[in-house]
Amino acid sequence: MNKILNAKNFYTIVAVLSILSLSSAIYIEYVLNVNPCRLCLYQRIPYIISIFLCFCGYLNLKKTLWMYFLTFNFLLSLILSGYHVGIENNIFAEFSGCTANNLNIIDKEELINSLSENLPNCKDVNFKLIGLSLATINLFISSIIFITGILVIKNEKN
Repeated sequence: MNKILNAKNFYTIVAVLSILSLSSAIYIEYVLNVNPCRLCLYQRIPYIISIFLCFCGYLNLKKTLWMYFLTFNFLLSLILSGYHVGIENNIFAEFSGCTANNLNIIDKEELINSLSENLPNCKDVNFKLIGLSLATINLFISSIIFITGILVIKNEKN
């Protein structure tokens, strides 16, 4: 088990998963024409950061600092995707950046600009894969990477 669950393999797997996740999100947005909500766009940020962290960690295997950063990064991703899933299931209220508030705009220029953004509400699930929203899938992926990251850190210390 120690040979499989090491930092080098973990960095490689997370980097590949991050690239696949980002590629899938971009494919769904631009090829399938499914507009992401604001939280969907925010959920891409930890994956972009993780590619950089994996690269740095892969080159500096002796330092576990990168592993801590990567694990913390996916803790933030876990929280963000959990919040999004909570909004989708009416557990949490949407924050103001998630709702389309075009009806409250008085200025014509602002109204035109807000209509051109065309971001859906965060509670609306516009795309499902195997019956799950992309936020739910991200919640599972982030949870697995976070827990595995903790195990790798624990394994590397021994």
